[in-house]
Order: sequence, then C-alpha cells, then structure tokens
Amino acid sequence: MQERYLEKKSQSPLYMQLMARLKNDIEAGVYAAGARIPSEQLLCETYGVSRVTVRKAMLDLVQEGLLVRRQGKGTFVADEKFQRDLSYITSFTDACRERGHEAGARFISIQRENASPEECARLKLPEGSSVVEICRVRLCDGEPVMLEINRYPEPYASLMEDASEPSQYACLKRNGIIPSSAVHDISLAHATPFVSKHLGTEVGDALLLLDELVLTQHGEPLHLSRQWIRGDKFTFRI
Repeated sequence: MQERYLEKKSQSPLYMQLMARLKNDIEAGVYAAGARIPSEQLLCETYGVSRVTVRKAMLDLVQEGLLVRRQGKGTFVADEKFQRDLSYITSFTDACRERGHEAGARFISIQRENASPEECARLKLPEGSSVVEICRVRLCDGEPVMLEINRYPEPYASLMEDASEPSQYACLKRNGIIPSSAVHDISLAHATPFVSKHLGTEVGDALLLLDELVLTQHGEPLHLSRQWIRGDKFTFRI
C-alpha cells in the first residue's frame, strides 16, 4: 500500500481520521464487501500511526457494523445484511425473494419430542403432549445465516413428510393455515460448538437469539421457534 500519512496537527483525532479514510475506501470499492482489511502493522506503516490508533479505529468500525472480526483470520468488510421486518409475518423464503436473494435450507433433524410443561402452556396443549421438532440451517444465496429449531403441535406432523420443501409456511398455507402474528423475544447469545458448526462461526461468537410464538389467522398457537442468527449477515426491523 502507498503511504497515506494522516494530519497529526489536525484537531481531529488520528483514529477518527483513520476511520474516515477507511470508510471512504469502503464506499469507493477499494475494499469490497467481504474483503480482508490490511493487517494492523501495514495500516500503521501506511498511515504513519501507532497500533493503539489503528486498534481504536478498527474497534469503532466493528461496533458500527462496517467491519467484522473473524478469530484467527483477520478483519473484513461486512457483507450486505439480509433484513427481516418483524412487524408482519412472512416466511424466510419469501423475505429472501422480495429482496432479490435465493433462500435455501439444510435439514439437520426432524423428530418427535415430548413437550415441556412450559411448551404445553404456550401452545395450549394437554400435559404430556408431543411436538414435532424440525431443526435446519437457513441459507441466503448459499450462505448460512440462521440455525432454527421449530416445534409444532402433533396435528402438524404432516410437515415431517414435506422435509424437502424449503418453506414450511408454504406447506401450511396449502392446507389453509396462515401464520399471521407472533410474539418476539430478541436477546444476545454466543455460539456453542453445535451452533458454530452449522453457521460457520467461531465458538463463542456473538449471535442474535430470536424466540417466537407464532399464531395462526385464528389467533391459535401454531409453533414455537428458536433462531440463532448471524448478526453480520442479518438485521431486524421492528
């Protein structure tokens, strides 16, 4: 890289100058989405600043969401994020299609499980009921963005026969069941070995955790959902 020293006599702190330079380079396409940012040492030499300055600038850009750090690999320009609007219910497949992306699914397991007392209460099931659990990875343009576990009451066991269908909601709608509303709880989680294996993250990486109770058009519980979501690939609009 050609030397591009910062203005040390400027009233603007060096780390802010460096942030501005890097932002301009990202906007100009010098560093494309997914591209690796040069090492700290190279940035120090290029801009004539200390490692402390470089680290402060990079940390702030990571916090702004423009850069992402990947343990053992370096710092990269964040990819374009897929956005989901929580103000209405839509399938992941439809949400991708609306934004010009291709949705996909990789199934991990489909099985019957005993519902916990809490699940029975939320799904309005008798105690001791079973549920159908469908665990899969959701893909956007072939990239894993979400690991989801959906748990449906036994009457929806037919979904087990439609495992090849990318959209569970499309299967339900063909049978007159329309997901119409949901109760959402969003929190921060960290990738376990199981989650990181399927999402391609490092163990311990921060993820968004979305818990949902989805209701039908008649206001009846349809299913419970737990989703571990890559924040570098996915955002929510509320």
